[in-house]
Amino acid sequence: MRLAILSDTHGLLRPQVLEQLKTADAILHGGDINQQAIVEELSQYAPLYVVRGNNDKQWAEEIPHHLTVTLGGMTFFMVHNRKEVPADLSDADVVVFGHSHKYVQEEKEGILWLNPGSCGPRRFHQEITMMMAEVSHGKIQVEKITIPHEVKEWS
Repeated sequence: MRLAILSDTHGLLRPQVLEQLKTADAILHGGDINQQAIVEELSQYAPLYVVRGNNDKQWAEEIPHHLTVTLGGMTFFMVHNRKEVPADLSDADVVVFGHSHKYVQEEKEGILWLNPGSCGPRRFHQEITMMMAEVSHGKIQVEKITIPHEVKEWS
């Protein structure tokens, strides 16, 4: 099973992101979507699992704050802000979060923590990133996708 993992799109779906989505069996979005139209567009590519971010306001009331989903034999706990992850993660294999716009891929106490970074508008001088992952038989292989961007030169 091939997963696209993204977060913090903030109303922008870049063409490079859409190309990656064409190969996905499911999409995990860690919040800060900013528009219902983005949810609708993402849903056209693959089953979508999404949580509400701090910038997802009234339009997103139906989107859950956190979500647990099992895909490819692995259980994913999703929440936008890492600070809101519960202490008890005994049922989770992977935590997917966003918010900081900083790419994170680290294992702690047998749980894989993933922040795909942001693939929306570039902010905070961060890279523009997302993840693609292969999940099979309870194992996951994650690939960092860096999306090229223009750096504005000030004269």
